[in-house]
Amino acid sequence: MPYEPPTHTVERSIRATTGAKIVAGVDEVGRGAWAGPVTVCAAITGLRRPPAGLTDSKLIAPKRRAELAGLLESWVTAHALGHASPEEIDELGMTAALRLAAVRALDALPVRPDAVILDGKHNYLGSPWQVRTVIKGDQSCVAVAAASVIAKVRRDAMMAGLQGEFADYGFDANVGYPSPVHKAALALLGPTPHHRLSWAYLDALPQWRHLKKVRISAEAAELESGGQLGFEF
Repeated sequence: MPYEPPTHTVERSIRATTGAKIVAGVDEVGRGAWAGPVTVCAAITGLRRPPAGLTDSKLIAPKRRAELAGLLESWVTAHALGHASPEEIDELGMTAALRLAAVRALDALPVRPDAVILDGKHNYLGSPWQVRTVIKGDQSCVAVAAASVIAKVRRDAMMAGLQGEFADYGFDANVGYPSPVHKAALALLGPTPHHRLSWAYLDALPQWRHLKKVRISAEAAELESGGQLGFEF
């Protein structure tokens, strides 16, 4: 099924209305997984024409997605990744963990963006970053689509690298997300050191339920309430 290619429309609007010269696209992967980190990519593309076939990473076949990520990593002006570990997700909650990973990605860029296009509805990044949230930005915005593809391919590779040590969990195929193989291994063997222990899947595993962690951070509770975190334009 063909998709409309992403454009620089949002970036041009930000540049025109705010005077921003450097705009980064930011997207995450791994939010709904049971195991592994949440990974955020920040990408700066400028206003150049992107490689053919660029769109939301979830809409691209795995083989083509890997090929495209290789092209994008040399095509983008700059990119960087940030991760929040399962332990950090358990301690902070997902919203704060996303912010931590995004800040790590943005701080790792060789230049500081003047503005950020953030995929989705909620601004989990917050001040001091100037943020424009765009629903389905990974389909409509070039920089966000590039970040989506790079983040997905890099995190998938990280999870596949765990397959040798944890073969029963099928991480090479499910990359930490729920699947029949993953669920069966959890029921039999319990969570690995790479699992998120505050996740509700443990409620369905009586023999492992004692491992479940409860978040106690007041900041985490406030952030998880769904509020916006800072300036948005």
